[in-house]
Formats: sequence, structure tokens, C-alpha cells
Amino acid sequence: MAEKVNIRDFDLAGLKAYFEKIGDKKFRAIQTYEWLWKKNARSFDEMSNLSIELRNKLKEEFSLPAVSIDATQHSMDGTLKSRFKTHDGHLIEGVVIPTEKRNTACVSSQIGCSLACAFCATGKMDRKRNLTFDEIYDQVALLNEQSEKMYGTKLSNIVYMGMGEPLLNYKNVLKSIEKITASDSMGMSPKRITVSTAGVAKMIKQLGDDNVRFNLAVSLHAATDEKRDKIMAINESNNIAALVEALNYFYDKTKNDITLEYVLLKGENDTLEDAAELVKIYRKIPTHLINVIEYNSVLGIDFEKSDEDSTQIFTDYLVQHKVNVRIRRSRGKDIDAACGQLANKDK
Repeated sequence: MAEKVNIRDFDLAGLKAYFEKIGDKKFRAIQTYEWLWKKNARSFDEMSNLSIELRNKLKEEFSLPAVSIDATQHSMDGTLKSRFKTHDGHLIEGVVIPTEKRNTACVSSQIGCSLACAFCATGKMDRKRNLTFDEIYDQVALLNEQSEKMYGTKLSNIVYMGMGEPLLNYKNVLKSIEKITASDSMGMSPKRITVSTAGVAKMIKQLGDDNVRFNLAVSLHAATDEKRDKIMAINESNNIAALVEALNYFYDKTKNDITLEYVLLKGENDTLEDAAELVKIYRKIPTHLINVIEYNSVLGIDFEKSDEDSTQIFTDYLVQHKVNVRIRRSRGKDIDAACGQLANKDK
């Protein structure tokens, strides 16, 4: 028996063509499309303004492999972490981070990760597969529902900083953003979306060629190739010089914001010499911000976070050298929801 086609692979024109082919009215396509993207239906049975006969026909001909919430944990600081289950039984995680000014969703792009960054919990997992564009969209829709229910407000921002490397799932990530920003679905501004990469230089240039409208964050985490090689294997094929070139290319093409992410690891990358090297990189790239990130401990990984004094000395040096820097304090640490901790760990 042939595998059913995912109905969310159809655009509105495709649905209209289908309904015309079966002799039904074209407005049924509009109703179905609204259920899929505006009302976020996760089964054909939810499409209550379609007849039971039509719903059964859709079920016979199409699949609707929606993502569901498997478990949710609540942090003492208000952060929510949800474990999602895909139609084929894989688990991924996403987070809602509420603040006074914004509610941000952190979403995953792959099941596991292939990059094996030494300090990251997700990096210890194998990559099972890429998420499809609609699975990524489902995460955002479900986290948006949680945000409205728990905090009384919709998501204001989305960061692709969960499990996986977004630029190694390029087409699905871009298509998910296309859907999230479309006026006939979620309608979010692309300027409120940030895609984070460990530094895939070739694909950063591709983002420039595609003239994307969202922002870019780069997980740098070390300011020399020698140190970056030790903690991020990707640096062997995408070194700092290649990243500098790619980021300048991206900015020349798009003029979108670029953020450098730098997690402070005790005794590894937190000295004044490291700060001086980081300033040099900052000067070479049109970076609008460096996020200095507090490291979050991971069971079985030996890295430690820098102490408060070292963190302050490091960031003070950056400020003194006219670097726009922000210390990003971790949220959701008590439920393993903070940066680098997503690994489908049981409660």
C-alpha cells in the first residue's frame, strides 16, 4: 500500500486543485487550509465545518503527521520546557522563556545533533533525522498556545536554538519560517526570529544569497582556532577566518542583525587574552551584539561555568573596548531547559 501524502505539503493552490478534481467546492480548500495553519488542527476530526464524509475521505487519502506534547515541566523562574513526540515516536524539546518585555520560544530543528560540541548535552545524542517544516511549525504553535494559556500573551520572538543545527536542515528551517511569517498562518515578523548556527560557513553564505529577512546568531564560544577546535569539532572544517568571511557576505547581502554567542567555560576561554582575541573578531564583523552566556552544567560533562569575578572581568574588558555586550543569565536550569541542556532527559 502506497504511503499517504502529507496534506501539509500542499499549498492553497494545490488544495484548490485537489477539491476541484474530486468535484467539491473550492472554498473547502480555504476551510481546510485554515484548519491546518490558522487553527492548527492536529487531526482531520477537528475540522468541524467539513462534513464527516469529507473528513473521512481526507483521512483515507492523506496523512496529518502532527507533533504532540508528551510532557511539560515548569521552572521556578517561570520557564516552560515541553517534550514533544513526533508521529514516528521520536522525542524533541522546546522551551518558552517569559520576561517582562517578551515571550520567546526556543525550538528544535533536528532529532538529536551530529556536531558533538564538547560542552553540549544535545551533542551527546546521535542525529536521528531532520525535522520537517511542519513539525517545526507545530512546536511553535504548541508553545504559542502554552504562552497564551500560562502568561496571557502570545509569543513575541522565536529562536532556533534548541536541538540540532538549523543550517544542516536548511530547506525545512526556511520553509517553517516562511509559514510562521505568512499572513494566512501565524503572521510573525521575520525580524522577531533568530536562527542560531554553530558556524556552517557555506550555508551562512546561502542565507545571504536567499536574502532571508530573519536574524542570525553564531555560536562562537572560542576566539582562536586552537581553542575552538577543542570544544567544537565543526571548527576543523569551518574555522574562524571562514566564518568571518561568510558573516560579512551575509551582512552585505541582507543587512540583518548578527549576534555572536560566547559561553564562558572556566579555565578554557574566559581569560583576558581570550577577551582580547574576541575583540579582534568583533572588529572584523558587523556584529550588533555579543551574548556572553553562563554555562549550564550537564551530567557527564566536565566543563564548569566561569566564576562571577572572571565573568565580570571578561565582560568589563569587552565594554572598555567599545563592544556591545550582554551577559545572558540562564533560565530554566532547574528543569534542564537552559542553553545546551536539551537532551530529552526524564523528569
